[in-house]
Amino acid sequence: MKQTTLIEKKPSWQSELNAAAFKYHTLIAWVAVGLNPIWAIGDYYTIPEHFNDFLIFRIAVSVLTVVVLLMKDKLRESPAIIALVPFIGISIQNAYMYSVMNIPELQKHTFAYIALFIGAGMFVLWKPIYSISIVVISFIANIILFKFNSHLHTSDILINGGMLTTSVALFTILLINTRTNLTKKEIIARLALAESFKQLEEKNEIIEEKNKDISDSINYAQRIQQAVLPPLEKLDQVLDNYFILYKPKDVVSGDFYWHATVRTTPVDGPSHPIVVLAAVDCTGHGVPGALMSIIGSTILNQTVTNAAINTPADALSFLNKEVTKSLNSIKDGMDMALVAINKEKMEMQYSGANNPIYIVRNKKFIEIKADKQAIGADTEDAHVKIFTNHVIPLEKNDCIYLFTDGYADQFGGPLGKKFKYKKFQELLVEIQDNTVDEQKHILNYHHELWKGDLEQVDDILVIGVRV
Repeated sequence: MKQTTLIEKKPSWQSELNAAAFKYHTLIAWVAVGLNPIWAIGDYYTIPEHFNDFLIFRIAVSVLTVVVLLMKDKLRESPAIIALVPFIGISIQNAYMYSVMNIPELQKHTFAYIALFIGAGMFVLWKPIYSISIVVISFIANIILFKFNSHLHTSDILINGGMLTTSVALFTILLINTRTNLTKKEIIARLALAESFKQLEEKNEIIEEKNKDISDSINYAQRIQQAVLPPLEKLDQVLDNYFILYKPKDVVSGDFYWHATVRTTPVDGPSHPIVVLAAVDCTGHGVPGALMSIIGSTILNQTVTNAAINTPADALSFLNKEVTKSLNSIKDGMDMALVAINKEKMEMQYSGANNPIYIVRNKKFIEIKADKQAIGADTEDAHVKIFTNHVIPLEKNDCIYLFTDGYADQFGGPLGKKFKYKKFQELLVEIQDNTVDEQKHILNYHHELWKGDLEQVDDILVIGVRV
């Protein structure tokens, strides 16, 4: 298993390097095939007495290089050979040419050979051993051919091109090695970056899939929560003038509204219909708050059929005990304002757990305070919590408001501060004469204006009823 892994890892950069080397070495080889015989024209004018033997060498090197190029597809995994053949051929060719030249001709040819060597070296990608092999072969060829052909002394050869050629050869070895290593590192870095992008795309796909699953689940939870909330069509049958401004912070909400219609039990008079309304703020928002809201709504539904519950205070006490049972040791709960409106008697009963209600009457503001205790938040004292029941006479055109803390707690304005209850109260007094639909629009407009570009900090629920 380890051997397979190593074999798979090597081509990841080696095949890329081989492909680049194959391209450049093929180019070098074709240039050598074309230019080497053409340079024979210069030989004809500079050293005509050796034109024929130089031409034989040049043609031989070109032919040998063509043979290698015809086999190049078989050398894709060993592209060094494609460039190695013309390099060695030209090096031996130049060793022979040097050995029969005079000093002026040697000097001219040295500069041409050096330029060729450096230029070709810019395109070579291989291991240092190949460069060293070419230098060694060239050095040996020069020694042998100079010994048999040249009439020059060793000092003449070294001074007039030998030392310079050797220095350039060493420099070119370093140049080729550096370029090969840089190309290798660039390929490895590029492949690593591509792998990172691939992994990132795979992770993004996983994240997108999970986000879709989460979004689908939350959207389904929203449908469940909407199904649990009492339909407004039933409220429309018993209330003419009301609005509900309901703005969840997330898809699902920890705030919820609830309503029911009950009738008084006749004692010595007729039975009256009573509209029961609640504005509830559960601990948290989003999914945790929504789960709490379903618990609260379910238990509130039980209060309608419980004969022992006759006032909003009774309902809150019952709710407190049942929520505590449902949550066991979890110290989460809810704040609530619960009212029962008897329009025929022009009377309202109210009980609150931390949430007061506001009444605006003839442009005057009235606050009915709540008990400073939450429902279900303190499991140890659940059995002793007592909620106050307020009985409030109503007058024609009274505007009653039930709400959670989201509206007043919204940050915004020029200084990024909370809206606060004082502004909320003043705004309710200001809009009393507007229709309930206009009031809802105005409240929403002021909220959006105050919030500006900031994020909504909490769920928002405001219920308004005109008597």
